[in-house]
Amino acid sequence: MERKTRVLITGGAGFIGSHLAELLLKKGYAVTIIDDLSTGKFANIAHLQNQADFQFVIDSIMNEMVLDRVVSMCDVIIHLAAAVGVKLIVEKPVHTIETNVVGTMKVLQAAVRYRVKVLIASTSEVYGKGNHIPFKEDDDVVLGPTTRSRWSYAASKMIDEFLALSYAHEKDIPIAILRLFNTIGPRQTGQYGMVVPRFIHQALSGEPLTVYGDGSQSRCFLHVNDAVQAIGTVAESAQAIGEVLNVGSTEEITIKDLANLVLTIRDQHFAHRLKKLARLSNEIVYIPYEEAYISGFEDMQRRVPDISKIGKIVGWKPKWTLRQSIEDIMNANLAERVQDNR
Repeated sequence: MERKTRVLITGGAGFIGSHLAELLLKKGYAVTIIDDLSTGKFANIAHLQNQADFQFVIDSIMNEMVLDRVVSMCDVIIHLAAAVGVKLIVEKPVHTIETNVVGTMKVLQAAVRYRVKVLIASTSEVYGKGNHIPFKEDDDVVLGPTTRSRWSYAASKMIDEFLALSYAHEKDIPIAILRLFNTIGPRQTGQYGMVVPRFIHQALSGEPLTVYGDGSQSRCFLHVNDAVQAIGTVAESAQAIGEVLNVGSTEEITIKDLANLVLTIRDQHFAHRLKKLARLSNEIVYIPYEEAYISGFEDMQRRVPDISKIGKIVGWKPKWTLRQSIEDIMNANLAERVQDNR
């Protein structure tokens, strides 16, 4: 019997990693994930535990002995493990830098030992204060000052990219880099500052929606199903080796309009399922960045990807609309509440 290709997902119990594990198992791969559950959740992958081709290792990628063992048994590494969320990044900049830079270095060193392909998950944050919209992979980058810890995440992920491309050049291992733009979907938590799950939780709980800043900043939100399809397709592509690729939606919306859209969808499709709440709030509260994060916090005003490159190389483009994504997350949120109340 032919041995199945085994994929290692670092950070595989997280929001994106757990959806990716599901997809790869359905496509016939064997999957190992390593996650220390610092931000990931066992509940995200508990339903996969009984599958014969699935293995879960509870540990950190900083543990070199364990990392070496799991890399030695895999054919492809998809490196998702990272410090995530603006709130965590602002509050724990040391953790952010060490986890991202040192963790990626250890993964790359192990990949060299066993000559395995690596996909590095990067982020739209690397575009910094750039105002050339839409963002292209070869755009110049402008970051804020080092005295503002908010930019440490962008800088650390840029170092990850430099490291990966340097290892590809000097050590001759196959590498591709994916810059993910604002991925959303079921299982994402608002605990670390992610705006969509926070809005949806507030809307379904009858609370005012809290917008940080004046709400004029805009984003493009990609459903996680589209994101993992992109990752899986790039993992299978020889043409993507050595490339840096944007992965995101091009449907731009301001955060203020996003808040109103969440409330509209709730009232149109979900209000009847929330009868126990005496009153559903339609209030939107604006909170200055200094109160939400720290004094001097800076944000990117617009974040819109050019996705023509990944389209040309592997033929990927997003299928989910933002409205469909929000409805999907609301359905999942309500189903989870029913399950918790049993």
